[in-house]
Amino acid sequence: MTAKTNADPLKLGFGLMRLPRRGEEIDVEQVKEMVDLFLEAGFVYFDTAWIYRGSEEAIRKALVERHPREKYLLATKLAAWSRCSTKEDAYAQFETSLERTGAGYFDNYLIHNLGEERTKTFDKFDVWSFVQKKKEEGKIRKVGFSFHDHAAVLEKLLKAHPEMDFVQLQINYADWDDPVVESRRCYELAREYGKPVIVMEPVKGGLLANPPEEAAKIFREADPESSCSSWAIRFAASLEGVRTVLSGMSSVAQMRDNLSFMRSFRPLSDEEHQVISRVREALKKIPIVPCTSCNYCAKVCPADIAISGTLNALNTVKLYNNLATAKQAERWAADPDKKHAFDCLKCGKCEAACPQHIAIRKYLEEAVKVLELKP
Repeated sequence: MTAKTNADPLKLGFGLMRLPRRGEEIDVEQVKEMVDLFLEAGFVYFDTAWIYRGSEEAIRKALVERHPREKYLLATKLAAWSRCSTKEDAYAQFETSLERTGAGYFDNYLIHNLGEERTKTFDKFDVWSFVQKKKEEGKIRKVGFSFHDHAAVLEKLLKAHPEMDFVQLQINYADWDDPVVESRRCYELAREYGKPVIVMEPVKGGLLANPPEEAAKIFREADPESSCSSWAIRFAASLEGVRTVLSGMSSVAQMRDNLSFMRSFRPLSDEEHQVISRVREALKKIPIVPCTSCNYCAKVCPADIAISGTLNALNTVKLYNNLATAKQAERWAADPDKKHAFDCLKCGKCEAACPQHIAIRKYLEEAVKVLELKP
């Protein structure tokens, strides 16, 4: 296989979490077409995970069984916090991934979704030593971790685990200065500690492909020919130290759009950065719940409700009018240890603890209605 362009082979990665489906099953034939287009454009990086339902098996059929192993890079992830009672359960995920993909080895292997209580599971099972052992055995080329939490937590991890080869962070222009995600600060910490960065969620789970009209209008006026997704992906890819930007493409059309501007990647100009800044300002003007996910409310809630996660899910509807993504975010926030908004006791302890003085009880009632939550 010969690349048809001069593309940086790692600049764009194919994220395999949101593959196209026919009903409940992944549409492997469409994935094959997407894989071939991706490789023909000169790109080589594929990212899956043990926990992505059907993804590892699909990429075996679409990629591993159809292309020489030396022509691509494959990454997958271990999620010790998911259905693991013992360290043996956690370690078995690695062998399962090898079997599902048929890849023989993994170019990148990630400790998946560090942050909050999830990190404790990796420490408890000493997954850190396990992945290093697999690296020594030649079954893993590089080891890193993906991360969802505040910057202060990231710094502790970077200090505790200098052996990590890279980090995977949620970075996009909407989350850049967001006090919940702290994209900018997390990116800056990775740079300070000398870690190459792989970007996930550059289009914020697809939300930035169809941003609010106020934002979309700014993009159209700046460049009528470019998709909103292209602005988001190019923003992330323009950052120094970013090795790969993962795009979770779900159709051949999305693949063609991504390739149209990443095949000959051009970093954002100063003028284009100003356009992004105007879009951020437009998003800030849309009324949302001013929750910063400090979780002081959660510490005093007698019903143990996933308050901040629920409020942020509500904000997804307010900002992006995307109910499906919001409902998924609420389920993720509550599962498996937290309760839902309809369990609220109306005691008001959360509001007394909230430094933002949010009318939490009112917004939880709104969330029940808007997110269609039912006991």
